[in-house]
Amino acid sequence: MQSYDATATTTASPSDIWPLLVDARTWPVWSIVDALVTIRSSGLDPDGNDPVGAVRAFRTGRVVTGERITGLDVGNRLTYEDAFSPVLRNYSAVIDLVPAPDGRTTIHWYGTYNARWGLGWLMQRTMKRAMQQMADGLAAYAAVQSSSGKTV
Repeated sequence: MQSYDATATTTASPSDIWPLLVDARTWPVWSIVDALVTIRSSGLDPDGNDPVGAVRAFRTGRVVTGERITGLDVGNRLTYEDAFSPVLRNYSAVIDLVPAPDGRTTIHWYGTYNARWGLGWLMQRTMKRAMQQMADGLAAYAAVQSSSGKTV
């Protein structure tokens, strides 16, 4: 089993960040994913509040992966697992939003997975870098959105 652990800090509050996490349509705006693939997704909420059980398919480059939301602690934690991936097995991840007394929020994004045989060394590097970029992108975008008064 391999793992990654990424953190980023933002001036945005958890209530500013949360709508970005639960609305799969926003992920291509702030993250490294190129597009939400709606024809491979299921259970998405039309109002952007994807529920437990929703499968969100994302394309990055030519690769499409899917994640199934397994838990929502509104404003605090989103958990998901692999629904389909060409290279990962037994993937599960947690995104915690941890408020600080100074009004900032730490985004803690961590997960575990098994890589397809022969790709373990590559996936360890790739996942660590990619998931840090995801956390950093979310932190930066949420800060800009919260300072401008926009909600998404």
